[in-house]
Amino acid sequence: MSIEEPMRKTEQEIMPERLSKITKPTGYDIYPYHHLEDGKIFNGISSLCDYIVQQKRVCIDGYVGVYWGFLKNAISNEIISRGLSLNVCLASDFMKSEEDINLLTSPFIGAPGSVWGKNADLSITDYFDNSTLKQLQVDESVDVNITIGPGAALAGWSAALIYIDLPKNELQHRMSAGSIFNLGITAELDQTEMYKRFYFVDWVILNKHKKDILNRVDVFCDAQWEHDVNWAYGQDIRKGLERISTSVFRPRPWFAPGAWGGQWMKRHMPQLEQSEVNYAWSFEIIAPENGIVFQSSGLLLEVSFDMLMFHNGDNILGHHATKFGYEFPIRFDFLDTFDGGNLSIQCHPSLDYIQSEFGERITQDETYYILDCKENASVYLGFQEGIDPDKFRKDLEESNLNGTQVDIENYVQVHKAEKHDLFLIPNQTIHSAGAENLVLEISATPYIFTFKMYDWLRLDLNGKPRPINIEHAFHNLDFSRKGDKVQEELISKPYIIFENTDLRCYHLPTHSEHFYDVHRLEFSSKAEVQTDGLCHVLMLVEGESITVKTADGSQLILAFAETFIIPAAAVSYTIINNSQSEIKVIKAFLK
Repeated sequence: MSIEEPMRKTEQEIMPERLSKITKPTGYDIYPYHHLEDGKIFNGISSLCDYIVQQKRVCIDGYVGVYWGFLKNAISNEIISRGLSLNVCLASDFMKSEEDINLLTSPFIGAPGSVWGKNADLSITDYFDNSTLKQLQVDESVDVNITIGPGAALAGWSAALIYIDLPKNELQHRMSAGSIFNLGITAELDQTEMYKRFYFVDWVILNKHKKDILNRVDVFCDAQWEHDVNWAYGQDIRKGLERISTSVFRPRPWFAPGAWGGQWMKRHMPQLEQSEVNYAWSFEIIAPENGIVFQSSGLLLEVSFDMLMFHNGDNILGHHATKFGYEFPIRFDFLDTFDGGNLSIQCHPSLDYIQSEFGERITQDETYYILDCKENASVYLGFQEGIDPDKFRKDLEESNLNGTQVDIENYVQVHKAEKHDLFLIPNQTIHSAGAENLVLEISATPYIFTFKMYDWLRLDLNGKPRPINIEHAFHNLDFSRKGDKVQEELISKPYIIFENTDLRCYHLPTHSEHFYDVHRLEFSSKAEVQTDGLCHVLMLVEGESITVKTADGSQLILAFAETFIIPAAAVSYTIINNSQSEIKVIKAFLK
């Protein structure tokens, strides 16, 4: 942890609050943004207090992980410095006791030391003595009245509503530093317990609350910086969300190191912090954890991706909005094992299992698209023909207990990986990405439900063993995916479904278990595409640069390996090749 950033633990920098602090690269850009009109984003506590003083009565609600103490003190000091009197009420003062909250949430956080809980069937109101909070009185004798903290909007005030948000990557950097707590909890928990409570309880509750109050919010405030904020009026943010929901847009990616992480992203994405030991993951679009950045007059403001779904989900998903609701169902992320290691030998839960055990609606079906690889790269996928499940389990348990090596290739097939291969990993399939790959995972959105069976006897970046989940795995493994069936059913076999003088469209068939499909467009000049009421998630997987234009006149320039989304409501779009040779663009969409 650096001296300059004692409240967060990471080598990576916070996204700058101003465009002037960003050096734009020629290739992959880690800071994509979308334009609001000039003068729509404002900077600083002082300007925010101008608004608060004008309103006189304000509820300041927001997300867990915000430095609420700093924010309260900074606003209070600024207002008092203007010679105004002030009444500040903390929403947390009206929460139930920590003991009551622990009892309330205990069914959803799993056993101590377990990796997973179950999505909470709770709302923010369950955390409060609601009758007391709703009867909170305004002090008419002072100049400014403020209620502040998560749940502040529940106060029975006729008041302006400010919402303070925090990107998930920054929340987790703060969690790693131990500088924040879970919602309604002041006890210090280890990182596994904190993240589990965040994922299964806090985020579920606060996302519901955000959705419920979204259209009432007068001001949205981005508080990812330690001592600064950028903010905008609610009507301008909602207008911005509406606009991108009918055109092309790119979420902001974020990156994380890992035990098996590689060096490809560090070498090809120059804005990344080079002192980080490696980068294992890039969250290109993992909807629960990505954000969307707006820019106005050189100032940047990030909102959560789920806000777009809450406000404009029908535009985004089109025909599939009824089925998936506010959940964006497709995930793109990178697994970087260049000069790194193998991922763990793993599988993911069946649909029934993930629903009954963890409360998810869809399960973690995946594919591996090989964006780049070395000559000796490989993928572990499917069982050997003669697999003996009992012996396999015995060897895994012996390894976990005594630290003995397992000859994995006695049990699991190894396939040579080549650029643009697509390996199919429906739920319950044993698999792993081998070293020397840059894998684009084209997958269903769930992303933490990985049952590791063997992790090559290595430690994580903190020098501790990673959790092994043999029991969960053997409740889910499909031992029929073995022998020749693996080559026949789990390795996609592309074929051309459309061709003209410039454009070829390949179908890369997915497994029958997958609810999404994959096409690859290959062309020299341009490709014109109809959405047909479907959302498309795309990436330039060969070539240098493209320009994407949508029917509403919007356009976005994208570099190699950048993910972009075309909402169903965009109707049509044109991809223009800016490269000197033929390019390839991957397109994923719901079946």
